[in-house]
Amino acid sequence: MNHIKLKKVSLKNHSQYNERWLHDVIGEDPSILGIGDVVVKDRERVHVGAGRLDLLLQDADGYGRYEVEIQLGPTDESHIIRTIEYWDIERRRYPQYDHTAVIVAEDITSRFLNVIGLFNGFIPIMALQVSAIETTDGVGLHFTKVLDTVRLGLLDEDEETAELTDRNYWESIRGTGKTVKLADSMLDIAREFAPSAEQSYNKYYIGFWVEGKACNFAICRPQKNALRLEIRLPKETEYDQIISQSGLDVLDYDKRWGNYKFRLSLEDIEKHRDTIKNLMLRAYNLRK
Repeated sequence: MNHIKLKKVSLKNHSQYNERWLHDVIGEDPSILGIGDVVVKDRERVHVGAGRLDLLLQDADGYGRYEVEIQLGPTDESHIIRTIEYWDIERRRYPQYDHTAVIVAEDITSRFLNVIGLFNGFIPIMALQVSAIETTDGVGLHFTKVLDTVRLGLLDEDEETAELTDRNYWESIRGTGKTVKLADSMLDIAREFAPSAEQSYNKYYIGFWVEGKACNFAICRPQKNALRLEIRLPKETEYDQIISQSGLDVLDYDKRWGNYKFRLSLEDIEKHRDTIKNLMLRAYNLRK
């Protein structure tokens, strides 16, 4: 097989493939950014006194919104300021959504990463570097995520200081005897790949301990009529496909903690046991 050397082109200096062209390509298919299943909510959204937001994207099945600012060539200070300003305006105007600032540029410098890295964790910022590759059929685009939003610490990092409860608390106050037994089913599944797994009863969730240490690859929240299971996995296409094909009752993805959330009945657990085990095992392997 012959090696073909790719020809990278600069969009900033190109007469045809310019910023307007890039806007149109992303607007027609925002999935090429690689940030999930998103749709275009608005383009060149006017912010009085602050300019125009290039793109406003929204999760197709959730409450996540992305304020996207596009710049050809290398990033600069004004690019950071505009992106954060647009993000701040949108989050104040629509606080019911989970907002993320997204910077797209051809060249994201190390100095730029150092600067926005100071904000990340306080302001959710994502940086995507776009490369344009010329072919005989036109120009192809490749987006590389060079900076992702910082997730909050793991639940088990505060496990020792969490407010501990017991089984009776969950059976009588938060859930019922039946829904706590559904959490027992999750323990049975976990023990198939982690034989030493035990339950940990906390005020807000039932977690897992493995080999004497907190290991919350998944947590259970028994409710009055069902069990809410949260599995800690990054939101990726592979997991989305597994879940979408399973028939499970899926709730909105929790980007704050990085959890897939499910609402389960006894019938759901019996019917989808293999899928639940598959996802829990993947989450466990990522935590080991």
